[in-house]
Amino acid sequence: MPAVERRVQVLIADDDARARQGLRALLATCPEVEVVGEAGNGAEAVHLVEECRPDVVLMDARMPGLDGLEATRVIKSRFPNVKVVILTLYSGYKPEALSIGADSFLLKGCPAEELLGVVLPPASPFPSSQGSSRSSPLDG
Repeated sequence: MPAVERRVQVLIADDDARARQGLRALLATCPEVEVVGEAGNGAEAVHLVEECRPDVVLMDARMPGLDGLEATRVIKSRFPNVKVVILTLYSGYKPEALSIGADSFLLKGCPAEELLGVVLPPASPFPSSQGSSRSSPLDG
């Protein structure tokens, strides 16, 4: 009998509840992924990383209070093995995001397969049966 692998645990951090809902809906289509929490700002994201210890954080760059970039800096300093993916509307944040330790940088509205490609480990490609013409729930 094949071994059952642990699902990738993901935390979603975005101040826009609709963006969080869209990401949760997209990730729910992938059985290899489990959303373990949602944060509406950077301080909540740091707290939930401490509490939940996710494998991946999908982090918006611009949020009220502690923004996503500063939250990324804190998370990567305390939990270097947590993968942080900056997901934003603004490409100008890329150099800073990568310089402070973000593992990946994506623009909101990117294809679903691109997002899942950075969430899933290389050995778990996004199932091709889902099709590549799927629109992203982040297009809104």
